[in-house]
Amino acid sequence: MNRQLKTYISFATVLCLTALAVAAKPAKLAPLPAPDAEGFISLFNGKDLTGWVGAVTGYGVEDGAIVCKPKGGGNLYTAHQFGDFIFRFEFKLAPGANNGIAIRAPLKGNAAYAAMEIQVIDDLDKRWANLQPWQVHGSIYHLVAAKKGHLKPAGEWNTQEIRAVGTKITVVLNGVTIVDADLDEVRKTVDPKIVARHPGIDRMIGHIGFLGHGDRVEFRNLRVKPLPPYEAGPHNEPPAGFRALFNGKDLAGWKGLVANPKKRAEMSPEQLAAEQKKADESMNQHWKAEGDALVFDGGGKALCTAKDYGDFEMYVDWKIHKGGDSGIYLRGSPQVQIWQRPEGSGGLYNNQKNPRKPLVSADNPPMQWNRFRIKMIGDRVWVWLNGVKVVDNTVMENYWERGKPMYPTGQIELQNHGSTLWFRNIYIREIPAGETGGK
Repeated sequence: MNRQLKTYISFATVLCLTALAVAAKPAKLAPLPAPDAEGFISLFNGKDLTGWVGAVTGYGVEDGAIVCKPKGGGNLYTAHQFGDFIFRFEFKLAPGANNGIAIRAPLKGNAAYAAMEIQVIDDLDKRWANLQPWQVHGSIYHLVAAKKGHLKPAGEWNTQEIRAVGTKITVVLNGVTIVDADLDEVRKTVDPKIVARHPGIDRMIGHIGFLGHGDRVEFRNLRVKPLPPYEAGPHNEPPAGFRALFNGKDLAGWKGLVANPKKRAEMSPEQLAAEQKKADESMNQHWKAEGDALVFDGGGKALCTAKDYGDFEMYVDWKIHKGGDSGIYLRGSPQVQIWQRPEGSGGLYNNQKNPRKPLVSADNPPMQWNRFRIKMIGDRVWVWLNGVKVVDNTVMENYWERGKPMYPTGQIELQNHGSTLWFRNIYIREIPAGETGGK
């Protein structure tokens, strides 16, 4: 959708359509259809808008196609979310028509900024003669320009594929790759002020959708192939400014769990050393480096960093079975929750006075990798799950001593509840005094 072409699109109209597009996510989703032999899942039954949410009145179904209605449209989203995927579809534009494909989108907000928008526009029409390069068909709106010259004339069917794998976004139009972008490079090369307006490039999960603006556009043969997230390596190699807590080879830098902070403080040095020896022996029985992951076999206790941390920012990838339960203890206190429940992971589960649930659910399915980014300054915590902020500037309470504030320093723990767990890409950056959180 081309929101800067004010000759044709008023800002007020955009706001109106955006408001119409917002819809609540169903409490319980119907399962997706079974994949075909290639692993693709049909997103459209050819009859009605079952499986779609949002501006359902702005679209209709004609001859096996979803049609954006003239003077209708709005934002129509898949009920299900997708992280890494290949999305294939066909589309046909009316002369001068303008639409867009949202990827990894939330159900609220302007998808061109809160997510990413792949342009769908008849840029062959003379009314669009003065488009910016990043406004032509197939472009990532405002960020990456697509190659021109491969769109068929209005009234003819086009085939398109959008591939999203981590930070790599590829668009193939009628068999020709017109976008081959790495969002990490976009952050480096695009004006920082523009990048700051597009927090959606950090999202690694969300809905696929159509962003119509009252022009007739037809879509058919909508198929998606979900891909396992966070598979591309190299793994356990920290980004600039961070240090790896897991070296990918062994348990160096880790120790077994001894009691809790309050009880450890009450032990004599001799008692603590003796208990630590026992805990380390247990650790070595139940935690191990396997492949590129840190694996827990379901027995024993939590794994702890040998070093204590105060204010910090960390990344950690994790994977659990269906019904699995785990968490990340910060400064030795529970916890940033990990589990498979409808409310999602990332919440500060043990809070009593402050919010304890995540803002949204952003988990990948069981046995797929997820990525936390956790920031802690003082007693305040921010959590991003798969690029989605799920905890925002929330006080983390001292679970062990409710009447006291959070400990100023402490170990980080990988907690368990008796199920097999996998962790990797565990990185940390100690935050200097004066740095603020939230970004």
